[in-house]
Amino acid sequence: MCGISGIINWGNRFTKNMLSLHLLSMSDMMIHRGPDDAGLWIDDNAFCALAHRRLSIIDLTKEGRQPMSNEDESIWVTFNGEIYNYKRLREKLTSAGHVFKSHSDSEVLPHLFENMDGNIVKQLDGMFAFAAWQPETRRLILARDPFGKKPLYYSEGDGWFAFSSELKALKAIPDFDKTIDRDALSSYLLLQYVQAPKTIFSGAKKLPPGHFLEADFSKGKPTFRVTAYENYKAKESNISENFVQTSKKLEEIIVDAVEKRLVADVPLGAFLSGGVDSALVTAIASNILGKKLSTFTIGFEGVKVSEHHAAREIANYLGTDHHEKILKPDAVSLVREIAHRLDEPNGDSSCLPTLLLSQYASQHIKVAVSGDGGDEMFGGYGRYRDTLNEAANWQFRILRSLHLKKFWTPASAYLSSRWLIFQPEQVKYLMGEIPDFTKLLLENWESQLNDKSVPLIHRMRNIDVHSYLPGAVLAKVDRMSMQASLEVRCPLLDENISKLSQQLNTEHLWSPPNETKLILKKIASKYLPEQWMNRPKLGFGLPANAWSHNEVLDLANNIIISNDSQLMKYLAPDALKQFILRQSDKNYFSIYQLWPLLIMEEWLRNN
Repeated sequence: MCGISGIINWGNRFTKNMLSLHLLSMSDMMIHRGPDDAGLWIDDNAFCALAHRRLSIIDLTKEGRQPMSNEDESIWVTFNGEIYNYKRLREKLTSAGHVFKSHSDSEVLPHLFENMDGNIVKQLDGMFAFAAWQPETRRLILARDPFGKKPLYYSEGDGWFAFSSELKALKAIPDFDKTIDRDALSSYLLLQYVQAPKTIFSGAKKLPPGHFLEADFSKGKPTFRVTAYENYKAKESNISENFVQTSKKLEEIIVDAVEKRLVADVPLGAFLSGGVDSALVTAIASNILGKKLSTFTIGFEGVKVSEHHAAREIANYLGTDHHEKILKPDAVSLVREIAHRLDEPNGDSSCLPTLLLSQYASQHIKVAVSGDGGDEMFGGYGRYRDTLNEAANWQFRILRSLHLKKFWTPASAYLSSRWLIFQPEQVKYLMGEIPDFTKLLLENWESQLNDKSVPLIHRMRNIDVHSYLPGAVLAKVDRMSMQASLEVRCPLLDENISKLSQQLNTEHLWSPPNETKLILKKIASKYLPEQWMNRPKLGFGLPANAWSHNEVLDLANNIIISNDSQLMKYLAPDALKQFILRQSDKNYFSIYQLWPLLIMEEWLRNN
């Protein structure tokens, strides 16, 4: 895992010295992403400059340093991530006459992209964000992996174009537009994150998952084209195998996916919660390694039900070298620290335990495997269960329609507090309007969820894979783990697992009234006791006693509606004050709404 950045000085805006200084500043803002090494390349005429911060995982020698080129330096690449099929790609390239100087997975890229065809990204199996530059033609390709595990931001100004792994790095460019984007702010209120391609700043965009950008700087003012190369689309299919055969096929693919992610020249371990996904990944990794796998979890003091108890039980059963750390929950005192560490606001409260877990694990290992992606790919969330049960219960639908004074639809059920943080009418109340970007998002989600040509569970999975997974889950894991200079790999988001999961039918995923993620649990029960498969879902979340009602309200009053409040510059002051006042009533108190506002306020103060 690394940090990448670059500037295309197409308008001769910067001298070579200025270009170097700006790029070094961008790179230095991301030392945490790559503390092991750093590299900088600038072409002779100061037209293009590329930088790289390295977290050394494969080929720790200087030959693996980036930015790197092919043999004749006709292509230069700066790369963040891991390519799991690099050995196979390297063999093909070597057979075709290409010469390699390192054993790094990154080096296949400058050879693969010699003809600057963005569609070649389809050949890559991995998690990545990278830039490929061809000096002769002055063409650039930016690409991001199918699920958005690795971030990639870009911006353009008067005579320049820039990109970076983190949004804050772009602020090193003098005339970068740091205006807060109202579309992005409304997206954040709805979702607790900013939906791609928007960013919180008007002056930047993020490349959506499964897309590549092609830019041509050969004729003065550049031209851009963004292309989707991957689109997750689950639907009912005609799988010929029975459930047992499909389960066996999926298990083989999962084993292969885990094995690919155990390749590293540094210490490796696993994040272990008490859930099915991380337990399955850990069990398979332990079998493959044939030695004790290091596992890591955190727990919290004074909590009756804590994830670390179940994680310890699983670790004992699997015989792992288990590490656990018990912490005193004190979320309020750490709001400022979390906001400071986020390059873009993320209101998911589990950012805090993810950071604490990453910091703890990084004392022992440099790479961790996790179970992220299992709930979205296989329909594991409780909101799936609740919505599916309601859809099957016609009496409930009628009662709900009477209560809501509108006809019950899957969209009205799913796009409730089950999925959205603030409802559209609440966003309008706080902002005075619902911006057009947010209106289009809501219309698109409603259209997808009400499309009766696709079974409901697939509609919900598709929405989550395209929005919640990259926006909240993977962004949280990447930013918090990178703060600790720890690489996290997600086997359940393997491309072959993705392909099969899109073909699974409802019967593979859902057994009414309560059995979600059916096929994954059947596979996991081969490695773990079956009675563990339906334990209450906890994850690495914050417990209820991580804050007190009074503490959170005091903080909200002291910063959100204070005289120096930043949020009141962008939201309606009276509406914001009324919202905070309403939170003093415990019947209306919602940490899920208040926490994102606290994070945003502190983030605005830092930025």
